[in-house]
Amino acid sequence: MSLSTFSCVFNQPLLFLCSFLNFAPKLSPFFLSFFSDSYNRREKKPPVVPERRPVPPPQPLPPPRKPTAQPTLPPYYTDVKPEKNYDDYDYLLPPEVTDENEFEVETDEGKYGSKKPQKPTTSKEEREREEEERQKKEKKKTSDWDSEEEVEELPKERIKCPPLGLESHRIEDDQMLASSMLRHGLHAQRGRLNMQAGTNEDDFFDGAWCAEDDGLIQWLEVDTRRSTLFTGVITQGRDSLIHDDFVTSFHVGFSNDSQKWVLYSNGFEEMLFYANVDKDTPVQTDFPEPVAARFIRIYPQTWNGSLCMRLEVLGCPISNVVSYYSQNEVITSPDNLDFRHHNYKDMRQLMKVVNEECPTITRIYNIGKTPKGLKIYAMEFSDNPGEHETGEPEFRYTAGLHGNEVLGRELLLFLMQFLCKEFRDDNPRITSLVRETRIHIVPSMNPDGYEIASQMGSELGNWALGHWTEEGYDIFTNFPDLNTGLWAAEERKLVPHRVSNHHIPIPESFLAEDATVAAETRAIMAWMDKIPFVLGANLQGGEKLVSYPFDMARAAKEEVPLERPRHHFYQEEEEEEEEVVEAGAEDEEGVSRTPDHGILRWLAISYASAHLTMAETSRGSCHGDDYTKGMGIVNGAKWRPVSGSMNDFSYLHSNCLELSIYVGCDKFPHESELAEEWENNKESLLSFMEQVHRGIKGIVTDREGEPIANATISVAEISHDVMTASGGDYWRILNPGEYRVTARAEGYTPSVKTCTVGYEIGATHCNFGLQRSNWKRIKEIIAMKGKGPLVLAPAGGRRLSPSARQRMQRRRMWLNRRGKLTTTPPPTTAPTTIPFVMSTTLPPTEAPTTLPPRRLEPPTPSESLWDTETETYTEIVTEFETEIWEEEVTTPVAPFTTVETYTVNFGDF
Repeated sequence: MSLSTFSCVFNQPLLFLCSFLNFAPKLSPFFLSFFSDSYNRREKKPPVVPERRPVPPPQPLPPPRKPTAQPTLPPYYTDVKPEKNYDDYDYLLPPEVTDENEFEVETDEGKYGSKKPQKPTTSKEEREREEEERQKKEKKKTSDWDSEEEVEELPKERIKCPPLGLESHRIEDDQMLASSMLRHGLHAQRGRLNMQAGTNEDDFFDGAWCAEDDGLIQWLEVDTRRSTLFTGVITQGRDSLIHDDFVTSFHVGFSNDSQKWVLYSNGFEEMLFYANVDKDTPVQTDFPEPVAARFIRIYPQTWNGSLCMRLEVLGCPISNVVSYYSQNEVITSPDNLDFRHHNYKDMRQLMKVVNEECPTITRIYNIGKTPKGLKIYAMEFSDNPGEHETGEPEFRYTAGLHGNEVLGRELLLFLMQFLCKEFRDDNPRITSLVRETRIHIVPSMNPDGYEIASQMGSELGNWALGHWTEEGYDIFTNFPDLNTGLWAAEERKLVPHRVSNHHIPIPESFLAEDATVAAETRAIMAWMDKIPFVLGANLQGGEKLVSYPFDMARAAKEEVPLERPRHHFYQEEEEEEEEVVEAGAEDEEGVSRTPDHGILRWLAISYASAHLTMAETSRGSCHGDDYTKGMGIVNGAKWRPVSGSMNDFSYLHSNCLELSIYVGCDKFPHESELAEEWENNKESLLSFMEQVHRGIKGIVTDREGEPIANATISVAEISHDVMTASGGDYWRILNPGEYRVTARAEGYTPSVKTCTVGYEIGATHCNFGLQRSNWKRIKEIIAMKGKGPLVLAPAGGRRLSPSARQRMQRRRMWLNRRGKLTTTPPPTTAPTTIPFVMSTTLPPTEAPTTLPPRRLEPPTPSESLWDTETETYTEIVTEFETEIWEEEVTTPVAPFTTVETYTVNFGDF
């Protein structure tokens, strides 16, 4: 055994090396040749110098050939839309959204046939420009639709929901709840947006909800009575002239059972919303994401002053088939009208469209301009537009006296569309109304104020924004005060013989150029004088009732209270019944009556009773006590006494009976509520127009049949007259009954008739024919003689001496006094100093005294300017304690001398 073999046997790590050494002699030639070749390859070879090739000569380019289309091969559709596998389909999951263009395959026709041949470009600059445009388009496509993540990050459109109706009272009082209240006048139901406080803020009707204490646990809750998608809230401070209370921040909570509440959060913490910075301006807060619930609560966190606020909630009711409220609420209207808000331009366009659709019964005109130059447009409906027809009454609707009271404006625009549409559809009621009545509609009396209010929208404008004109006037109370002069004349018993009870003229001071009168008011007064209106109404907002004149409160006369007689215990039951009757009579306290009080109440009831919600006793008033007592009507002076109102001026200056209709609690309702408000007021608007045909009407002519203009029509026991129009026709609205009517005209003998008014709609015809009198000749004689006394000769023609004339006058006065006294038999013991005694019944008198003369001033020109011819007389009347006029009487007398100056109105005789 060799050494190498031994080492391999006893040393295992060297086993591989030993094996190699044993076979090495056999492999030596192979290894020698391998290593020699590798060595030769590592040696560097000299570099080979490349040979320079010759440049080939330039060859001319072949001319460009017209591209030829390849032959169309039969299509082979490899990408076929796979069919739906319904074996593993889950019907409870929403359907998958697939791209419509995902499986579209371009065909040969679309590839070659639809493309236009491109013009060859010869300029290098044009080719570069086209290449840049192509690269920009590809870059834009890749940047816009690069990945699916960018598509998902596009902003979502925010859901916009209308108000739920806290301000408009669609949310009822029992749907509002609060944690506490400071007192009864500041309970949860007072927390409605734009809620107005009463004249006395310490009464039961204050202008907000106020909590009992200033704690963070206070809340105001609204129950929508259905599942609602809440999108935001609108907050407002307290309406007060004394306090400055408003909430500055709050939390919002939601619930479906009013027990478990969840505060609105952003995923990490409860969100704090910021609210008002003053007490009047509404602030809208939108939620980042809408929340579906039934109840919503506001938790005030910080506030200024006391914890008080007003609220409106924005939300979309979630439809529910089984919901009682969703089935019974009127949300849409069957009438196909343009239910949206119309600005000045839209209003003109709508009126133009109505005129083009009904050109035979409509006419557009304007009654004046505003300080900004906007025209006050009016639309007329009549079978003969533009002309006054004899025997056809004139009616008017006006709205927009206050620019922020928008509901009345939109209702009249809807009425225009409705009358035109129904007339074209041959509705018999509308056709009869248009053919027998001349209707004038002015939707916007104050377009300047509307432009201001519309900038803030329906919910974010406060109660007074846009209320006045551009010059700062309130149109409704900017008319002359005619009540004061009339009432003063009535107290002096000068009406109607010396002072007229109708068509009282406008004071000259009011017509002066520097008078504080709005341009809109001047236009309305000129409009009233031009057209003989019979009935009218102005539509306003902020309440839901009808107000009738007088609007000015009349000072009550002081009455001496009578002493109450003694009674016994058995009269207590009778007294209780009397007290109940007296309590009902107290409702007339504060009412300023007109001579037409009864018919004005009926006109107000005709509108309120036809309204769907105005006469509901459960709703009550919008802001305070229910002055209407569930009837929906109220006297203006008892409710809100003002002077110089449009209603009072129309009643005393013209033949027109004017009322104010407050169509809703919300002055500027949301667009979504317009259809419902139209349904509430549609029947009322039509029914009120039909009342113009109630009462009597006729024509006053002379014996030759010529009409007599400006004749006076008087109704017995109603101290308010009307006058005939230029065609001699008149209209007098009266309640059912029998009336004694008198027609008078200057230079004619009065005529009296008895006219009967029925209960059905339709005026009774009552015509008059007057005969000329000699009063015109008498006036000519008076004009020739001047203002001096007229000397009348006796029957024989012989002139009387001054003493005889004085004796005759004294005799006439004595006979006049004697006829007015009640004579009694002479007493048994007569005084010896008086030869002739006439016993009279006289009231007890004090010691005889001589009083200074008392002068009664006539009405000044500023109070009234009469249109008829007048003369002024001065009489000196001396009254004695005794009625003895014999010259022989020596008994001392105590004269009481008065000097009266009065104006005789010859037009009343």
